[in-house]
Amino acid sequence: MKDHPIYKLHCNLLREPTHTFPAERIKLDITLKQGVYIIYNSKHKVVHVGKTNSAKGGLNQRMNDHLGKNSSFTKNYLKPNKVDVRKGYYFRYLEIENSKERTFVEAMTAGFLCPDYIGTGEKIRD
Repeated sequence: MKDHPIYKLHCNLLREPTHTFPAERIKLDITLKQGVYIIYNSKHKVVHVGKTNSAKGGLNQRMNDHLGKNSSFTKNYLKPNKVDVRKGYYFRYLEIENSKERTFVEAMTAGFLCPDYIGTGEKIRD
């Protein structure tokens, strides 16, 4: 397992530095590349593992979607729990160009870390 390329990418993700979410009305500017990310709460608990699909803005766009409340994570987890990621939450990310590798790394990381929220594709009714 330790020699598997997906496991190595997963381990690389866990070694990446963390970044705090910016203060009010400031957008993130981290990278336009695609990748996988982990969001932690202020108590260091993993709340979400996600990936970019094919957004032109890469990780910048995806993380700003979470800040702008334009994602299933914000609609289904942050909003119902009255959470503002700008207040003590932080994240780490790893750029991964290959979409299949991104999907596997996201799945492995979510499986190992068991985040509070995981997208299931189910619609939540208001």
